[in-house]
Amino acid sequence: MTPEFHRIRRLPPYVFEEVNRIKARLRGEGVDIIDFGMGNPDMPTPKHIVEKMIETARDPKAGRYSASKGIIGLRRAMAGYYDRRFGVKLDPDTEVIATLGSKEGFANLAQALTAPGDVIICPNPAYPIHAYGFIMAGGVIRHVPALSPEEYLSGISRAVKHSAPPPTVLILSYPSNPTAQWVDLEFYKDAVALARKHDMLVLSDIAYSEIYFDDNPPPSVLQVPGAKDIAVEVNSLSKTYAMAGWRVGMVVGNARICAALARVKSYLDYGAYTPIQVAAAAALNGPQDCVEEIRGIYKARRDTLVESMKRAGWDIPAPPASMFAWAPLPEAFREAGSMLFSKLLIEEAGVAVAPGVAFGEYGEGYVRIGLVENENRIRQAARNVRRFLSNADEILGRAHNTGVGQ
Repeated sequence: MTPEFHRIRRLPPYVFEEVNRIKARLRGEGVDIIDFGMGNPDMPTPKHIVEKMIETARDPKAGRYSASKGIIGLRRAMAGYYDRRFGVKLDPDTEVIATLGSKEGFANLAQALTAPGDVIICPNPAYPIHAYGFIMAGGVIRHVPALSPEEYLSGISRAVKHSAPPPTVLILSYPSNPTAQWVDLEFYKDAVALARKHDMLVLSDIAYSEIYFDDNPPPSVLQVPGAKDIAVEVNSLSKTYAMAGWRVGMVVGNARICAALARVKSYLDYGAYTPIQVAAAAALNGPQDCVEEIRGIYKARRDTLVESMKRAGWDIPAPPASMFAWAPLPEAFREAGSMLFSKLLIEEAGVAVAPGVAFGEYGEGYVRIGLVENENRIRQAARNVRRFLSNADEILGRAHNTGVGQ
């Protein structure tokens, strides 16, 4: 008898897998794929961060177990970053936990906070771990449409009213992956007030807080007076310093929640390799011109994407933040849906994107485009898209006749 694993059965089929299979097959055939599908930074980690890691790794003691909640030097650097950037004072001993990336931090927070059957309010569309971290922990997700921050905020009270038992956690994520929208401090004030009214904890994900394209940097929920009473924030060095593979994140804020996370982590890991933590502290404490440079690269790519795709016949709103564009399907492919469009786009044009439905049912009608190819490759993709759109009727006809996407 083949056993059925309870937690695995609660997870849906991995929606990206179909597109990934096509991508792998085409690359195996020698096809050049312009890949906007995954949010994987392609620029190098700044040199001074790499050099600090190498220097520390030469210490014969560097390979020993590290600290599960993060070495004190890194936690102090994280607290210092929050003080400089947001004006938020944090105790590095009780209000800062270094995590193995923001994704691990979020998943282990779910383990720490969730009892079987607890109801969690989650935006939809959303980054998958926001829902499935809690589902794997035994929670129940109450999805609230979130194609705009205003829509999400207005739907929270309605979701609470129709939830039994009452929700215990409210998830926020701005700048948003996938929609690229961000919010001002007034939004956070309203969200914290709602959470207090309905006796919910707040988990805020701001992994893209340093990737923004105007003069107003995104705020932190912890800037709201009294927010630390009920809230923690998940953040990351992955995109800010092009350190995605280094796996360095943080959870900061409410001391009781941080203590619960630290206890869970103490059973699961010994923290990141110590030289990586030392280098991460150097990133936060050192010169920040590299952050400006990385932000400028993303902005140039965003502008090139919007301009070149518009000339190709695809109107894509300019994202105000994050490393993604959230693009409505071209008119000819609206009825086809985001999954079929994504499969046809890679098959016919050699351009990979992420179908919006992979981020939740309310993501249907959109695709997410990662700003992870250089400007020349973006222009090349736009030329391919122009040909693709000019042959839309023929491509859709072939797909219908061969049963693609059915």
